[in-house]
Amino acid sequence: MLSVSSVLRYAMVSGAVLFLAACSSAPSSSRSGDQTTMSASDQYQATRYSIQQDRGPSQKLDPSQIREVIPVIEPRTIAGNKSPYTVNGRTYRVMPSEAGYHERGFASWYGEKFHGHKTSNGEIYDMFQLSAAHKSMPIPGYLRVTNLENNRSIIVRVNDRGPFHSDRIIDLSYAAAYMLGFDNKGTTMVEVEAIVPTLSANAVPAPAPVAAAPEPVPATGAILQVGAFSDLNSAEQLSNRLRSMTTRPVFIRSVVIDDTNQLVHRVRVGPIPDADEIARIKASVVAADLGSPYTVRE
Repeated sequence: MLSVSSVLRYAMVSGAVLFLAACSSAPSSSRSGDQTTMSASDQYQATRYSIQQDRGPSQKLDPSQIREVIPVIEPRTIAGNKSPYTVNGRTYRVMPSEAGYHERGFASWYGEKFHGHKTSNGEIYDMFQLSAAHKSMPIPGYLRVTNLENNRSIIVRVNDRGPFHSDRIIDLSYAAAYMLGFDNKGTTMVEVEAIVPTLSANAVPAPAPVAAAPEPVPATGAILQVGAFSDLNSAEQLSNRLRSMTTRPVFIRSVVIDDTNQLVHRVRVGPIPDADEIARIKASVVAADLGSPYTVRE
């Protein structure tokens, strides 16, 4: 027969076991409760992508396929310009105008995870084009972005919203990050400046005055393109720098882009018949932070 003290000890042990079992079955965190407070839009964004971790393309990028952005006047879309708007519980407001906007801060880039999905204004994101996302700039719009670590500069077309991180001011396409030289890391310090197209910028350029015939370019060998500019002075400055680095011909090929009627000045070197010399010139240009040369057809 059990004594009273034995019964009491048995009851105390049984109660302790039941208490521990109850604790082990309780939720370990309020994570599920946090998700129920997410807006319908935030919940959709969290599940819309098939790739969990963003990354660059699996194939090597061909710089010759990256189209230079020429700012033109475009109508503001209703989509993407709602103001104010809320993401992850934080409210953002779209600028009435981007005129005069100028800022320094960190840029990041986004790639394959978002490739082929809609941007905030309803376009399809293409990581191989020079585009960007901005939290408050009216879209579509244009920004000149300069990588302050190497002074490379490009123009991007803003057609998306983001990045929704307090320490970043712009999210660039993979191609833009590649051209700015930081595709191999997550972020870089940049300077961004709004470009506001004017009516004159949309007009067809007047024919250039007749000038002396350029120095003939030999027909054999590779041609390297080092840069492309809408501003002729910038193209000439780069040409002068390149002439101090090589004895090969340096020339400017000015063309009108068919779909925008914009004049673009392409700075090129060549022909260069020797593969080793091509590699040396490329390396010298990159080392001088003058661009990322690539071979083109004349």
